[in-house]
Amino acid sequence: MANTAEVIKLSGVFGGPQAQEFRQKIAELVQQGTQDLLLDCAEVTFIDSSGLGALVVALKTVRTAGGQLYLRNVPKQMMMLLELTSMDKVFQIVSTL
Repeated sequence: MANTAEVIKLSGVFGGPQAQEFRQKIAELVQQGTQDLLLDCAEVTFIDSSGLGALVVALKTVRTAGGQLYLRNVPKQMMMLLELTSMDKVFQIVSTL
């Protein structure tokens, strides 16, 4: 089976309703055969706990399917949250493809 990858651009305030929609989208992509996900976070202005929770659910969903999830262009505020929660050690954070 071919390895398929998808790039998703996150933007604005990532949390609440956006986080729920994101979880549903990830579940659909994995069901359709997407294995590797690259989340481009350059345009995220704020992330709350529900946004972080959605990222963790996405990571588990992708890993369960045998794939990998990468974060790219992580803004300073988002990186601070990842570091405070030690999630910077859980997620694969890349600067380029």
